[in-house]
Amino acid sequence: MCFALVLCCFFIGAAQKKNASFTLNIRKIQSPITIDGIANDQAWQDTDVAGDFFMVLPMDTGKATQKSEIRMAYDNEFIYLVATFYNNTPGPNYVESLRRDFTFGKNDNFLLFLDPFNNQTTGFTFGSNAAGAQWDGTMYGGSAVDLSWDSKWVSAVIRDDEKWVFEMALPFKSIRYEKGVKEWGINFSRLDLKTSEKSSWTPIPRQFPTSSLALAGVLVWDEPPPAPKVNLSVIPYTLGEQTKDLSDVQDTQLKVGGDIKFSLSSALNLDLTVNPDFSQVEVDRQVTNLDRFELFFPERRQFFLENADLFANFGYSTIRPFFSRRIGLGVPIDAGARVSGNLNENWRMGIMDIQTASVSETGRPSQNFGVISLQRKVFSRSSIGLMFVNKESLRYPQETDSLRALYPKFNRNIGAEYNLASADNLWSGKAFLLQSFAPDDNDRGLTQAANITYNNRQWSWGLQEESVAKTYSAEVGFVPRDSYIRLSGFGGYLFFPKKGPIVSHGPKLSVSHFFDPAFRSTDYQNTLSYALNYRNRSVLSAEVSNEFVELLAPFDPTRTGKDSLQVGTEGRWNRLRLEYNSKPQSLFTYSFDASIGGYYEEGTRINISNEMGYRFQPYVSLSSNISYNNIKLPEPWNTTEFWLIGSKVDITFTNKLFFATLFQYNE
Repeated sequence: MCFALVLCCFFIGAAQKKNASFTLNIRKIQSPITIDGIANDQAWQDTDVAGDFFMVLPMDTGKATQKSEIRMAYDNEFIYLVATFYNNTPGPNYVESLRRDFTFGKNDNFLLFLDPFNNQTTGFTFGSNAAGAQWDGTMYGGSAVDLSWDSKWVSAVIRDDEKWVFEMALPFKSIRYEKGVKEWGINFSRLDLKTSEKSSWTPIPRQFPTSSLALAGVLVWDEPPPAPKVNLSVIPYTLGEQTKDLSDVQDTQLKVGGDIKFSLSSALNLDLTVNPDFSQVEVDRQVTNLDRFELFFPERRQFFLENADLFANFGYSTIRPFFSRRIGLGVPIDAGARVSGNLNENWRMGIMDIQTASVSETGRPSQNFGVISLQRKVFSRSSIGLMFVNKESLRYPQETDSLRALYPKFNRNIGAEYNLASADNLWSGKAFLLQSFAPDDNDRGLTQAANITYNNRQWSWGLQEESVAKTYSAEVGFVPRDSYIRLSGFGGYLFFPKKGPIVSHGPKLSVSHFFDPAFRSTDYQNTLSYALNYRNRSVLSAEVSNEFVELLAPFDPTRTGKDSLQVGTEGRWNRLRLEYNSKPQSLFTYSFDASIGGYYEEGTRINISNEMGYRFQPYVSLSSNISYNNIKLPEPWNTTEFWLIGSKVDITFTNKLFFATLFQYNE
């Protein structure tokens, strides 16, 4: 099956860019532009206009009803853009707040998608909501956006009853691009919540996001963009701490370190860190884990973020040879360096080396982490990737066999993958192979997987297979489960009513089956769901699932430290789930997710989750979330309840100054 999927991936990988006929000329200006949102500068009068947008949602069969106009220009320092969005429907615009990187579906907004290498795979996105809150991120995988990345640029928004105007100046040094290239991929997206209309400069089928670079147009420069000046940023820090215990022993510590970011070229970046401090990193959102396996939490530390897809996206979400959060957990990082970016239109590269200190209290040795990732574009948008991951223990505080068993001398992974992305965006997929190496033969094993997905306006389906050997080991990766074979697939269909409050609806069937190496079934989950998508962007869905689990290791079904079910214990049950998300136009928004069904030992489990929010736009946003789990089992577990409560207050004074508090309670 894997071989067949790989062949499919190769045969459908090549074609030409679909919307290459949509071009916008950008010319160098001689007179200055002031970023104030008024857009009355003389330089704007001599620019071409990108207008006549296409509707994407609720239907993709015609032109947008809300008029939009985009103009662009540049000089030796900046790329300039002004966007005018006319309102046919009276009333205020809808926004959450002035907070950077707002939620796309909850704001009237404009987004620019920029593909400087014109490879239809990677790029940058910038934009604003109607109140002036900025949005910026890197793009990877053809349409995915990572909002963890922030850059320095200037923008302004002016509103009146008829329109809102967004004006921006983007420094060339804030982005990466290849010298001498005169054609970039580009597209513009607008979301207008008053009319529930999402539109795009180029035509995009409604099943795809407007960020799809395969469907972008072309930005044509009158001459090659100027080479950016050296981009150097230094972020030092000093952290002082003084403690005094009851015996009057006083301890004072001073910690100094910092980060350096330096552009080696217009497309390649160097990141350095010395004695880093991550105390300012945003805290993880708490979750209740009743699963048998480890949960995944995203990386939030700034040093690891730029071009993170080169390192983090190799493999699958549950088969990752490299997971940066394995580095620096419970042990200080002494120093680190990263070189990442595009070598040219077809090649991308990422190299990382990090050194951690030893911890004498636990016997942990100092360790070195090295990663090399290469990616080569093939066909129109597909790519071939190679990765090598090395973890090396260097100096043991004590030379003992037990420490060497706990902290092996080395652990290495080497692998290759093929990423499919068809030119028309209908087909996507991946196939990869990974091999691990370690001093112990029991940690030397293989993992492989392949999948293919098809998605048109009405039909969507996908097939996937994967296997992980018992001896496969990725100490710097995220592989919560080993010694299995998995076969899975899904299929869905959408209906489009010609009138009424529902814009689309349809069923989806998903199946996922796990087997042991002898191909004996150990787990499965079969789910049938139905979703209703309303014109006001609210969503109602229901699903029923049938599940089977055979425990391969002792497991406490409440995860509270009580007795564990033994290996070989089997459980079969059905589950019913209902989910609703309210329309984003209301000042008060809410969602709920409720499920009820069986559990281990003929028990039952009820889960109810709720999120609520209220905004005093655009300055204050209040939100809360509640998650409740009720598990009923026989002795010795009985009835167990779990509560997870959180609240957030977000006050934004400007689009650069904000105050936020987060409260989380777990019982």
